[in-house]
Amino acid sequence: MDGKNKRENNFAFIDSQNLNLGIRAQDWELDFARFRVYLKDKYNITKAFLCIGYVKGNEGLYKYLQESGYVCVFKPTLELPDGEVKGNVDAELVLHTMIHINDFNKALIVTGDGDFHCLIEYLLQKNKLLALMVPNHKYYSGLLKRKDFRPYTRFAADIRNKVKKERP
Repeated sequence: MDGKNKRENNFAFIDSQNLNLGIRAQDWELDFARFRVYLKDKYNITKAFLCIGYVKGNEGLYKYLQESGYVCVFKPTLELPDGEVKGNVDAELVLHTMIHINDFNKALIVTGDGDFHCLIEYLLQKNKLLALMVPNHKYYSGLLKRKDFRPYTRFAADIRNKVKKERP
C-alpha cells in the first residue's frame, strides 16, 4: 500500500427538474436527503451538484437541499404569460461538469434528457463516466439508449425503496 486514501473522489451532476418530474411521473416522491446519502455510500460521491431553477419563495427548499449536502447551482427562471416557470439547467450542468473535470475521478450524471448525450459521450471517452442515472426508465431520450452507454445506465426506480420519501 502506498498510504494514499483509496476511496474514490466522485462527483454527481444532477438535472433536478428532470429528476423530480421523472420520479413523480412514476407516482412516488424522492427524499433528497436520503438520495444524497445513497450517492455518498454507493458511489463515493463527495460533491453533488444539483442544477435547479431559482424561484423566489422556494428559499426553504434550497436551504433544505444545501443542508442535505448538495451544492445548488441556480439558474434564473422566467415566468411565461401562462404562468409556467422555465429554467432549463442544461448549460449549467455541462459547464459545472467541465469546470470540475480535473477535480473528480469519475462523474455520475442524473438525467433522462438527450441534450446531455454529448457530455456522456465525452466523459466516456475520457474514462470519467461513473454512471448515468435515469429518473424514469419508461420515458427517457433515445440518445441515451446507445449501446456503449448501457453498461453505465442505472434507473432511479431500482433504488426506490432506498430513496423514497416516506409519508408520515
